[in-house]
Amino acid sequence: MAEEFNTDGMLDMYLFENEQLLEQLQEIVLEQTDAGCFDEDSINEIFRTMHTIKGSSGIMMFDNITAVSHKLEDVFYYLRESHPENVPHLELVEHVLEVADFITNEMDKIKGGEPIDGDPSEIIAGLDKFLDVLKNGTAESGAEPPPENVHEEPKQFYIAPVATSASHFYKIYITFYPETEMANIHAYKTIYALKEVAEDLLYSPEDIISDEGSAETILKEGFRILLQSQSDEEEISKIIGVGYDIKQVDIFECKAEEFLQGFDFGSTGVQIDLDSSVEEIENKMQEVKEEAAKEEQPSVKPKAQMAPGDFVIKSKEPGKPKTLAKDKAKMEKASFISVNVSKMDQLMDLIGELVIAESVVLQNPDLKVPGLNLSSFNKAATQLSKISTDLQNVIMSMRMVPLANTFQKMNRIVFDVSRKLGKDIEFEMVGEQTEVDKNIIEHISDPLMHLVRNAVDHGIETNEERAESGKKEKGKVTLSARTEAGKVWISVEDNGKGLDREKIMNKARSQGLLDESKPESSYTDKEVYQFITLPGFSTNEQITEYSGRGVGMDVVVQNIQSIGGMLDIESTPGMGSIMNLKIPLTLAIIDGIVMETGNSSFVLETGMIKEFVSVNEEMMIHEPNGEEYVMIRGECYPVVRLGRRFEMKEYQESVENGMMLILEIEGKKVCLFVDRLIGEQEIVVKPIPSYIKKVKGLSGCTQLGDGSIALILDPGGLIE
Repeated sequence: MAEEFNTDGMLDMYLFENEQLLEQLQEIVLEQTDAGCFDEDSINEIFRTMHTIKGSSGIMMFDNITAVSHKLEDVFYYLRESHPENVPHLELVEHVLEVADFITNEMDKIKGGEPIDGDPSEIIAGLDKFLDVLKNGTAESGAEPPPENVHEEPKQFYIAPVATSASHFYKIYITFYPETEMANIHAYKTIYALKEVAEDLLYSPEDIISDEGSAETILKEGFRILLQSQSDEEEISKIIGVGYDIKQVDIFECKAEEFLQGFDFGSTGVQIDLDSSVEEIENKMQEVKEEAAKEEQPSVKPKAQMAPGDFVIKSKEPGKPKTLAKDKAKMEKASFISVNVSKMDQLMDLIGELVIAESVVLQNPDLKVPGLNLSSFNKAATQLSKISTDLQNVIMSMRMVPLANTFQKMNRIVFDVSRKLGKDIEFEMVGEQTEVDKNIIEHISDPLMHLVRNAVDHGIETNEERAESGKKEKGKVTLSARTEAGKVWISVEDNGKGLDREKIMNKARSQGLLDESKPESSYTDKEVYQFITLPGFSTNEQITEYSGRGVGMDVVVQNIQSIGGMLDIESTPGMGSIMNLKIPLTLAIIDGIVMETGNSSFVLETGMIKEFVSVNEEMMIHEPNGEEYVMIRGECYPVVRLGRRFEMKEYQESVENGMMLILEIEGKKVCLFVDRLIGEQEIVVKPIPSYIKKVKGLSGCTQLGDGSIALILDPGGLIE
């Protein structure tokens, strides 16, 4: 029957669910790399994950994924049943990650519309060899091996019943969350999983694949299953289980004659008026159960819960929804829905246009006509501004995602590279729940990967080198994140050998990067360390698989600067290095100060500005080389004139007729001189043409309320 239905509608659900499962799998595995072995809960979770992936891949007819996931399931089935000792833990971890990588690569092919032609034979052979070693070790110790985990591909939906003395009969009732999409497919996956333990299996509704309307029936009435099996109730619960799609699973063991009645569970004839209170209904059901318990054999345990079908729903008055009374007392679970990212981006763009349109309306020159009574308009405008602000906050919160998944990927990089290089390295994550705009995360994944890889490869010494230098602690890479003043700080710290200032200076000198007019001793450590971010600059004498080719750090800086961020490098020789990334929380809408210099408008993010100051000429200090400083309350600040910096034709020369803005950038304070301030405004960040990006000090542009274009300033570029 598998050839008779179309799987196109199931593909998105398959990819979404398996991506979530693989992320959870990798997180479980990497968390226990240093534990020496997997605990029982982890073994059960990994077994169940592979069992689910195997089942769904079988439905979709992805045979190679089914085969490799089933083989890894075999391994964890053996671990779960036999509890062997002396399991080579790190080798097992590598096998699990290898399978996860294979499945991920095949799923990427599916997304790209390519054929899933990956050959899992080598991976399966490796798992067979690993499992054989485990079994032989168990056989030598005299332990009884568990029965084989045999997977038989179901040929049809109906299984011929063969009852034995060990057979059990179950009535199963599954309730899905109301927001579950394609509930019929989830129901089919449950049936597919149960077939491996079933002697007889019936379910209602019957046609759950070709009849799309069955999904709505399942959500409204639940999914009912009649199961004959030799498995006990606990084993059945493990196979089905409550998840993000299944709200509740009720399993009731019954007699053979009750099983043969099929889905006509209403033979008790008990009626329940759903207008009654929950307490009244529960009392009535308890009385029925107590009477039934007296009549049953002593060996049969009475059930304390209501079984689905043990009651008949009485019609209610029009206008009142039918709700099972036993569900009334339960807390409602938060509803979630998956949305295509492109739709979120489109919504964000529309809100940006709404903000611009709002500015155009509220700053319309027609409103400045003398004598207009605008009290009602101003009230409406205030309400509009509030709604648009709330709308922005909601969409921004929807786009904000934690850095946990990105950090977990770095954990995998540390594990892989350290194993191949033979280094004993510990990985620590701090602040992984810090939330950042999804677009920001997409831009920083590659830079973080380069920084972490460099820290492991040539930041941290080999085990022998650490021992020779007297370092007793393990090599350690710490990835941390925090938010501060509308920015996100992400740090990659290692306790390795640190950067060699002298070696970097020699390399910079040989490449002609040093300023001849500037003494080498006057270069600060931060200035020297910035040389490693230049294209083609590398002090590695040996080229390895991971670094030493002079590429990577310049890509890091370019990607970070493309989103308005910056990279700061700190290092202590012999102690380690810290790479600090400072990036914006979001790329979409910011609060900014609009200012003018000459005939041009500029915008600066509000968080960058510490103070506005009016100064007079007596406070200015003019150096012979053209540099200017201003004394404010006993402190001396360098001055950047915006008009002079961009070589504009018309701008204010006298400081007494303009305004000084005190900015703090990377711990340094500088004064920016502009002609005049216009006001504060919500700014929708727009990209600017590539030829304008070549001008340092500009990071984007925006449209103002009067329709004119304003350039967004990048303070870091202004002081270079």
